[in-house]
Amino acid sequence: MSNIKQLTLHPRQLSFEMLRDIYDQPVVLSLPESAYEAIDASHNNVKTIIERDKSAYGINTGFGLLAKTRISDDQLELLQRNLIISHSVGTGDALPESVVRLIMVMKVASLAQGVSGVRREVVDSLLGLINNQITPNIPAKGSVGASGDLAPLSHMTLAMMGEGDVFVAGKKVPAADALAKHGLEPITLAAKEGLALINGTQVSTALALRGYFLARDLLETATIVGSLSIDAAKGSDSPFDARIHEVRGHHGQIEIAKAHRQLIKGSAIRASHDGEQDDRVQDPYCLRCQPQVMGACLDIINQAGKTLLIESNAVTDNPLIFNNEDGPVAISGGNFHAEPVAFAADILALAIAEIGSMSERRVALLIDATLSGGLPPFLVDNAGVNSGFMIAHVTAAALASENKSIAHPGSVDSIPTSANQEDHVSMATYCARRLYEMAQNTATIIGIELLAAGQGIDFHRGLETSEPLTVAHQKLREKVTFYDKDRYLAPDIEAAKQLVLDGTLAEHWQELRQNWYESK
Repeated sequence: MSNIKQLTLHPRQLSFEMLRDIYDQPVVLSLPESAYEAIDASHNNVKTIIERDKSAYGINTGFGLLAKTRISDDQLELLQRNLIISHSVGTGDALPESVVRLIMVMKVASLAQGVSGVRREVVDSLLGLINNQITPNIPAKGSVGASGDLAPLSHMTLAMMGEGDVFVAGKKVPAADALAKHGLEPITLAAKEGLALINGTQVSTALALRGYFLARDLLETATIVGSLSIDAAKGSDSPFDARIHEVRGHHGQIEIAKAHRQLIKGSAIRASHDGEQDDRVQDPYCLRCQPQVMGACLDIINQAGKTLLIESNAVTDNPLIFNNEDGPVAISGGNFHAEPVAFAADILALAIAEIGSMSERRVALLIDATLSGGLPPFLVDNAGVNSGFMIAHVTAAALASENKSIAHPGSVDSIPTSANQEDHVSMATYCARRLYEMAQNTATIIGIELLAAGQGIDFHRGLETSEPLTVAHQKLREKVTFYDKDRYLAPDIEAAKQLVLDGTLAEHWQELRQNWYESK
């Protein structure tokens, strides 16, 4: 435990840095005493509401269309237990540990704001799971993103109750056994607590945050690889002149153009064709319009990020407990509706798809001897005998096309549930979940481009590329050798994909992207 990052969670102060730390690695989380004071006060308000003997939704009534059914005080604990076990109906593969950790932390951040009416024991139960690296088994499918992520959050709550399964060190075990091994007591839910735990957008938001982090990583690496392709194809650097982008004014475009200028600066390959006879008046869009397209991606990634940061710090259960002049009151609303998250996820899908689409076009350019600035057909000597990168490009094209279909906005869909009481839903969970598959596709496309661009740089032997691009090329060659003749290429593509996903190429140029992200 001594090497695990220690974090104090102050309500409404989750930052992207904290969220990324929580996503990337286990953490030990604590709350300040002021948060516990707010939690205690809110729970006392719930007790006061019960003592008034008036109906309050979700506290002493049924749920959804059963809201008019009054529940007697002696059955309130049973009401909450039945809520959880009846709503634990998820299906599909288990969500990964990194995503579940985000879910639990954001649920703690929501409950700790003192308007949900739970006891401190509920929050401590979640902290016990987080701090002991016990991961509830949450099936990925079964939420429509309103009334919150009911089914997946019910599976999370089952683990707190000592029921269902959890993962410990990657192994699935009964929740009761894991709790006992770590000295944790199963919780018995009191009035309002089950509903507070399962009403909320934390699953959709955690999945969308994963997509947001991946989109950022892909854009950063794609910018480096895109510059490598510019040099490999002997493209012009004039489209990245700062004056062009300043007169348009978009933040992302200005920043991406600046990055390309710095990445290409000092390249002997680029300098070599300043005085060449070249009948290419302008480079194809996939080279010269990178600032306009990738800059637009950066801007919408920022836009989505701002929404997700707000949602990460939000209270999204229902009803919420507030104080009026005549005492506490439970107010029913709809913060559990995840439409903002659905829109943000759909926006991220557009960015991820376009990053891959532009990358695929650059692969197509590099293998085409009529466009590639003197490179051999399909980037291999003795083409004909050797097919080179011909079918690697087909794979890139297949994945780019697949992403176009997956990117269709999920937020425009809705299907009524709960006997039409819950008649419009966000589909945010699906919108966010699909981002991972799209990101894997785009990472593969960029990996193929990296192989092609690296091959192109090698064909300009005797001329050095720029210093940052030399570093990127060397990192590639540490994993994949030059393609001198046809060989089994799938392992090379997988190795290049991992270089894209693990941030290896981008780790040395943090200065270039320091002003990229406005959603801080």
